[in-house]
Amino acid sequence: MARKTRGRTTLGVIVGNRGFFPGHLCETGRAEIVRILEEEGIDAVLLDVGATKHGAVMTLDDAKLCGNLFKANRDRIDGILVTLPNFGDEKAVANTIRYSGLDVPVLVHAFADDIGKMGIQDRRDSFCGKMSVCNNLKQYGIPFTLTTLHTVKPDSAGFRADLQRFAATCRVVKSLRGARLGSIGARPASFNTVRYSEKLLERSGITIETLDLSEVFGRANKRKEGDPEVRRKLEEIAAYVNVKGFPKDNLVRMASLGVVVEEWMDDNDLSGTALQCWTSMEEYFGIVPCTVMSMLSSSLIPSACEVDITGLVGMYALQEASGRPSALLDWNNNYGDDPDKGVVFHCSNLPKEVFEEIHMDYHEILSGTVGRENTLGTIQGRIKASPFTYCSIATDDLNGGIAAYTGEGIFTRDPLLTFGGYGVVQVPKFQKLLRYICENGFEHHVSSNMSKVADSIEEALGKYMGWKTHRHGESEDYE
Repeated sequence: MARKTRGRTTLGVIVGNRGFFPGHLCETGRAEIVRILEEEGIDAVLLDVGATKHGAVMTLDDAKLCGNLFKANRDRIDGILVTLPNFGDEKAVANTIRYSGLDVPVLVHAFADDIGKMGIQDRRDSFCGKMSVCNNLKQYGIPFTLTTLHTVKPDSAGFRADLQRFAATCRVVKSLRGARLGSIGARPASFNTVRYSEKLLERSGITIETLDLSEVFGRANKRKEGDPEVRRKLEEIAAYVNVKGFPKDNLVRMASLGVVVEEWMDDNDLSGTALQCWTSMEEYFGIVPCTVMSMLSSSLIPSACEVDITGLVGMYALQEASGRPSALLDWNNNYGDDPDKGVVFHCSNLPKEVFEEIHMDYHEILSGTVGRENTLGTIQGRIKASPFTYCSIATDDLNGGIAAYTGEGIFTRDPLLTFGGYGVVQVPKFQKLLRYICENGFEHHVSSNMSKVADSIEEALGKYMGWKTHRHGESEDYE
């Protein structure tokens, strides 16, 4: 399957203006914002400079004009940037968003004054105007995101970082609200931990399509080694990981499984899958699906084991925020006596990008019960040292909502010799996080990504998806 490509983020831009403040600042500010967005790889939809005074929004008619422009581009716009080169008109900004009919993330930005230009001709007062805009957005029930600094120059590293974080938030929200995900097989019978509510996910815009393993096995068994699609998949597997010395029959079954899963995903327009990886797969089909799943995740088509659909949602959110493959792991072991370190593990189906190096092997845990010859296909190795973001999502069926937690840590180089896909993590106040997981009924699985995107995940899931979201690592976690 071809690697998924990500298009550019598009923001609708509202340039605020207030009539008795310096108007020339709006024209120059508008031009600077457009330039910065282009340099950061973000497309913009905004009024032409001649459409209104200075191409800004100040009156009710301006708000209608800009709102209609956004409405006409609703399929393109991922989020809205409100920028205030001067104080701005707070009602016009709020009315523009209301007229647009868009329900997307909103970033509020205010230009910083130059202390040497505080005369009547050049003073912005955006510092004050931003508060008025936020006040009105709050009254209108429009959620919004703030820049790190209250006022900030557009051509600064800080604002550029704010833009990229906001773009990541927009991508997560857009992707989740229209996500179509696949559930292949029933959850392992002993894994009550991966129970979830399809209805609660559907209420958030996430659709789950299901496929029984009997259909998978039936379709795959009809595929033969000479099938062109099977040959293609065999070549892809060999290019992904060294397969020399392994039985050809097992590899053909692996390739057939990959073809069947990809065709089903294409037919149903799916962005990711969660699959029953044990033990029916080994007993009745004779392989583990880990290699196929690893290759999917590596292609930015996340694949979660043990039919963990909410784990898949977490993988997908992290991937959309970062543009990098995600993995699903177990919070699995303590690491000696260090309270802020632990061992994460899976058997594994992790994407190869997270490893120092990889090799294919037989499933160490299942070999003793289903026969070693039926367990070829795990992708094993040590996870490389890197910062990472973690995320876990659960449907709270008893309270009728969705809950999540997120935070950041690092994969370390601490010594460890074991099997599967594994790594040592260091998370500030790790014991407090573990206590939160247990007390709030989250499962042992956690989605992870080699990136630092917890800010974007927190905003996307909490502020815009409306899920109860806990951010570990903020100031209250260090008290």
